Amino acid sequence: MRQAARLLLRIMVHAPVAATAGCAGVQSVLSPSGVEALQIDPLLWTATWVGVVVTFIVLVLVAIALYGPARWRSRLASDWVVIGGGIVFPVTVLTGLFVYALVVMQAGMVRSQAADADMVTIVGKRWWWEVTYATADGEEVVSANELRLPVGRPVRLQLESDNVIHSFWAPKLAGKLDMIPGRTNELVVEVSEPGVSRAQCAEYCGGAHALMALYVVAMPEDEYDAWLTQEAEPAREPQTEQQERGRTLFLENGCGACHRVRGIGARGEIGPDLTHVGGRLSLAAAALPNDREAFARWIADNQQIKPENLMPPFEQFSQEELSALAAYLESLE
Repeated sequence: MRQAARLLLRIMVHAPVAATAGCAGVQSVLSPSGVEALQIDPLLWTATWVGVVVTFIVLVLVAIALYGPARWRSRLASDWVVIGGGIVFPVTVLTGLFVYALVVMQAGMVRSQAADADMVTIVGKRWWWEVTYATADGEEVVSANELRLPVGRPVRLQLESDNVIHSFWAPKLAGKLDMIPGRTNELVVEVSEPGVSRAQCAEYCGGAHALMALYVVAMPEDEYDAWLTQEAEPAREPQTEQQERGRTLFLENGCGACHRVRGIGARGEIGPDLTHVGGRLSLAAAALPNDREAFARWIADNQQIKPENLMPPFEQFSQEELSALAAYLESLE
């Protein structure tokens, strides 16, 4: 028992250091890069260390109760220890954390209400994200499965769902917020530095929930404005015979019934907008890299990659046709 107690104590001392050493990355709550995430970061660490201290105190009391002198053990059995340690202490600690959390969250709500921000609407689909930007002149630019943000400029995210409850969580930027059918929730984010991070659906929403993610690309303001202007343009024309063949196959096989590609008559709304799909960092809501091979794999056997998604597998294409389709889609930057 003594060896077990020593081992547990050693884990308690070294666990926070070990945990933080491996938690940096594109989807780490421990390396915030947004104003909102930086505001709630102290709350995270306060709650974490309060939990560590309380657990340590409990372990010490357990060790005393098991191995301490008889006089100490008799004191632990007194009414004042039970009342103080079992009622007064946890109520005091939890109330303090609750009040602190309310103060932090209220500050974020005040900033959210006061922010004069750009507007982006994100709709949770099955299982992907529709992302709609509003330009300065009021034009809507529809994209999918990737969110681009200007550095140093607040952006108001309108979060919606057209099926079940999803939850948008970009841990490097802000806290998570649910996307509820029939309701619009708002989250204001402001990125403090350029870079790429990752967001995830944080509410179980069905079979492919774990494969419902997107990359968040933070760009300098001038680059973001130039990108949004280019994103509003129609799809680029094919540059090679293979790409031309791919566009013909896309239209002839009914792909435009589910997908929109502006400028070629494809107006589908069931699946993601593909007008500039070649310029994104990933495919299928961050399930695949964005390259020609991934396009071909997805078209031919998408149910193996993301089970229960709404796109049927297109097994009728020959390898040459798959290559042409993939080349065309990859060219849509």
